Amino acid sequence: MKFHMKLIRDKIPGIAHAKGEQLQCHKADPAEYRYHLREKILEEVHEFRESGEAEELADILEVVRAIANERGLSMRNLYLLRDKKRRARGGFDGRIIWQNE
Repeated sequence: MKFHMKLIRDKIPGIAHAKGEQLQCHKADPAEYRYHLREKILEEVHEFRESGEAEELADILEVVRAIANERGLSMRNLYLLRDKKRRARGGFDGRIIWQNE
């Protein structure tokens, strides 16, 4: 049996317990938490690439919020940084694709 660890949402252990399931969980230390946040965002992006569902975008946003919080940034601060970069370099609404030969 393969041993696997991944970051799960805070209420999942309680939900599983209410269904009679028992999960083996522990609270991550800060370094482990940062590592698993990076893994989680890759997982959620992969799920969005596969499904294209809005719910997966919401999951990505939740992981971004957790990463920002872990780094001491509010979502407001993150949006301000995004806006600054957008003013300087633009966004992606123009659908411009770089063709590098």
